[in-house]
Amino acid sequence: MQRKIFIFGIAIIGILLINIGCDDNSKSLGNFGIDIATIIPEGNNSYSLQLDNGKKLWPAAKAVSFTPAKHQRVLLNYTILSDQKDGFDHYIKINDIWEILTKQVVELNAQNEISIGNDPVKTNSIWIGGDYLNASFMFNYGGKQPHAINLVRNSLTPGSEQEDVIELEFRHNSYESQSDRLYEGFVCFDLRPLRVMDSDSVKISVKVKEWTDKTNSVTKETIYDVVYRYNQAALKARTEIPIPVTTSDEYY
Repeated sequence: MQRKIFIFGIAIIGILLINIGCDDNSKSLGNFGIDIATIIPEGNNSYSLQLDNGKKLWPAAKAVSFTPAKHQRVLLNYTILSDQKDGFDHYIKINDIWEILTKQVVELNAQNEISIGNDPVKTNSIWIGGDYLNASFMFNYGGKQPHAINLVRNSLTPGSEQEDVIELEFRHNSYESQSDRLYEGFVCFDLRPLRVMDSDSVKISVKVKEWTDKTNSVTKETIYDVVYRYNQAALKARTEIPIPVTTSDEYY
């Protein structure tokens, strides 16, 4: 069953991450960083956070109320309060925190084929961070009902997978929404169930049905090839990430 969740849409801006190194200035309450993180349950309704570069953060102070969900992806605005302490890379103050739509990879079959849909999108970026495939994309929205966004393994085409490659498809159901206006979207998919025993990585191919012209009337298939390395921090820290400027519930 798909779960509706408040997510980020309407507009996205790029923002350079503030340098949050271990110098004294980084711990000033006037300085902050913005990053994508994963909620790690710690028991008794408490939680820590892990950045995609592997750093573990303990929220020693919070300016906002937040109810954690296990392995929920979030957009985090935070200030560093300390260096390494009690097994964490930093103690932090949470200035603000927003949930990011976080989903599992699902199997596409005859029963859910219609509800999954196959309407086009425009992809801005697809990459792996932590244990998640992250997708920044654009989609048409006409206000009829929330759109459906999924990442699927297509069981309707058996035997199509390349050797040593997991083939996935980014799927969008617009529910026949008629709109020429594009909205921004961001979603994370949990890749941990795709791990292969006796291996520390797996190749993943993501197929996306995309528009090719300004009228959104012509489509093409785009393939993104990525490598999921288990329990490893991102090989290259991203210096720019999409930051939502408003929230809505236009898709789930």
